[in-house]
Amino acid sequence: MTERQKAWKYIFARYDLYLMLLLPLAWYAVFQYGPMYGLQIAFRDFNPAFGFLGSEWVGFENFERFFSSYYFGRLLWNTFLISVLSLLIAFPIPIVLALLINEIRNTTLKKTLQNVTYMPHFISVVVIVGMLDLFLNPDGGFINIILGSFGIEPIPFMEKPEWFKTLFISSNIWQSMGWQSIIYVASLAGIDPQLYEAAKMDGASRLQRIIHVSLPGIFPVIIIMLILDIGQFMNVGFEKILLMQNNLNLESSDVIQTFVYRNGILNGDYSYSAAIGLFNSLINFFLLILINRYARKKAETSLW
Repeated sequence: MTERQKAWKYIFARYDLYLMLLLPLAWYAVFQYGPMYGLQIAFRDFNPAFGFLGSEWVGFENFERFFSSYYFGRLLWNTFLISVLSLLIAFPIPIVLALLINEIRNTTLKKTLQNVTYMPHFISVVVIVGMLDLFLNPDGGFINIILGSFGIEPIPFMEKPEWFKTLFISSNIWQSMGWQSIIYVASLAGIDPQLYEAAKMDGASRLQRIIHVSLPGIFPVIIIMLILDIGQFMNVGFEKILLMQNNLNLESSDVIQTFVYRNGILNGDYSYSAAIGLFNSLINFFLLILINRYARKKAETSLW
């Protein structure tokens, strides 16, 4: 019996399990791969009256228009800077939080800390931005009240371009660090306790045990999460940015996704916005391929 025949025999023997895959495969085919047919409008002067195939083919004209526009540099810089800062600042914090939770021996304190840090994840983005508006309001917001007590003039934080990235990233950290730490806490729980006992017997301090036992134990998980984050590098949180954005902070808050929304949804320039969105997705795709290959080569851990 050949290998192919063995494989088919194995499949037929467990056909009921494979039938369960039909629904998720159908979902991906219809809602993920099917819409890719519409990517061709990025290369056309799309007119809904003529449809996809009836619209004029213009090649890379939409891409050239975007690359030569005066706002191309600003959009790319804002998107890149927010992504880099989020990766450098926000990515390590759930890891540190998980290590802290793992070191707490008091069960009540540990559960309390977990619940307190998890809860912000379930707050709507709309509510988060509303809270920022309320707390940072120059007329009565408690942050400005505190600053006023030190003789500092009220600061319109939400209207200042220089404050946008700080507010966006810090509020993201507060909202998501607890939820993102769950997978690291679970990974730490899977580390063999005998490794900690052996390190303790060798005279290792608590910090040394964290560095030489805990971190290596969750290192593969950290690499996988890093790959997934870099795979979404150019997707910086469209909904929240759009809610925080206003005409006064546009210089710092305007990113590729918000620009696509304004041109595609509000202005109806479908081909142009599709080309920009495709450009954004291609960057994510190539970054994912590169970081996965690098991780497989250097850390021997990868998605595939």
